[in-house]
Amino acid sequence: MKHARQKNAWSLKTKVAASVLGAALAGGAAYGVTNWVVGLGAGSSAEGQSASVSNLTITAVASPAATNLLYPGGTGDAVMTITNPNPFPVTVTAVSLPTNTTYAAGFTTSALSTAQTGCSATTSFVLWNFATGVSGSSHTLTTPLVVGANATLTVTMTNDASMTTASPAACVSTYFSMPSLTGVTATGGAGTATTSPATDAWTS
Repeated sequence: MKHARQKNAWSLKTKVAASVLGAALAGGAAYGVTNWVVGLGAGSSAEGQSASVSNLTITAVASPAATNLLYPGGTGDAVMTITNPNPFPVTVTAVSLPTNTTYAAGFTTSALSTAQTGCSATTSFVLWNFATGVSGSSHTLTTPLVVGANATLTVTMTNDASMTTASPAACVSTYFSMPSLTGVTATGGAGTATTSPATDAWTS
């Protein structure tokens, strides 16, 4: 989170030129300009304000460029976008997953608009890899992802989708809407934005 910085106490001496009208002397001379030194009053300050914080948004990519495709007993890639609406960079270091009995829904196209018959969220047996029996389990990313201020990062999570051997034949040639993540571990502040598209993973 970006905080306004509070300046240390400091003093500033300013010379104020006071023009003194020259009074004519007998010899015709005049008084010159006199400089007064003015200090700064105790407690002089200014006002700052910290930015508000908005949640990140993580969504599926309509046309995933996944290299590793799912098959029964195997793992595959999951492609997502992370959108940061904040006016400062956000660094994501971990994701929180639903339970290992929460499955993805299958669709006939990458637009995820038409359901795949016989391959639903109750029958697909497609889940997040390394999910546990506890909802909200945290999994650290191999490399932290820095999403720039007011920016969107596309990232492929390598082999972080999984399909069990119980997945039916109806799930062949199917696109999956992965179960919603339950949270992320992220911090706001300085950071160089990760180049999009990126590749990352959690491995445990």
